[in-house]
Amino acid sequence: MVASVLIALATLLPMVIELFFMEAPDMNAVWITLVLFLLCEGFILWVSLDIEYTFKEDYLFVRGGLFRSKIPFEDITKVNPTSNILFGYRILSSTDALEIQYKKAIMGSIIISPENRENFLKVLLEKAPHIHFVK
Repeated sequence: MVASVLIALATLLPMVIELFFMEAPDMNAVWITLVLFLLCEGFILWVSLDIEYTFKEDYLFVRGGLFRSKIPFEDITKVNPTSNILFGYRILSSTDALEIQYKKAIMGSIIISPENRENFLKVLLEKAPHIHFVK
């Protein structure tokens, strides 16, 4: 939720300055700023809170808001813990994440934060025993 606070400060501060510190505030600018804030905030909350990890027969399906990842188990090469909070499906909300490296990833890997990490790893290693797990 740190991202939400940062967006609120960055977008709402100019609006507050315009409303309370200008002699003749530009109401069009205020409304545009408010609408942009609500759109950005809504998108970040949707992507951050509407997350699902589903084990299918041949692949791991990851859904976060608008974004989808279908990761075949045979393409997964390595899983390691990470504290990178700037990328992944739960941006800035979890320092206890997993980085899943796989062959067809756009950036080489995907970072996820399953609620029950131990159970997630157990099922993942059952589905794909060839995976190299770094503790």
